[in-house]
Amino acid sequence: VQLVESGGGSVQAGGSLRLSCDTSSFTYSDYCMGWVRQAPGNEREGVAMIASDGATRYADSVKGRFTISRDNAKNTLYLQMNSLKPEDTAMYYCAAITPAPNFCGARWRKPDEYNYSGQGTQVTVS
Repeated sequence: VQLVESGGGSVQAGGSLRLSCDTSSFTYSDYCMGWVRQAPGNEREGVAMIASDGATRYADSVKGRFTISRDNAKNTLYLQMNSLKPEDTAMYYCAAITPAPNFCGARWRKPDEYNYSGQGTQVTVS
């Protein structure tokens, strides 16, 4: 499984970015995927997750500002980030749990539960 992120960059506080993750190598119809981030000196933290039944969950710190979605036709996972804050500055990783657990969206998945992730894309908010 290869996950490739893109879309990171530098933006001023209050701005927006949309991250993309190419999941074309991920052919499972049943998926449990998410975005996690890591700032220098900090542990990885979950940001958002999505299950194949459409269930989504978000970290409290991003609720109302970030939206996770997946375009199955394009095999792409997205993270729309609005109203960005300096504390959102981090490397963002697309991640997957495979095989997908039953009822993936029934609870929050911690970063160490994801067994695949990409190389990351840097987001800097000033």
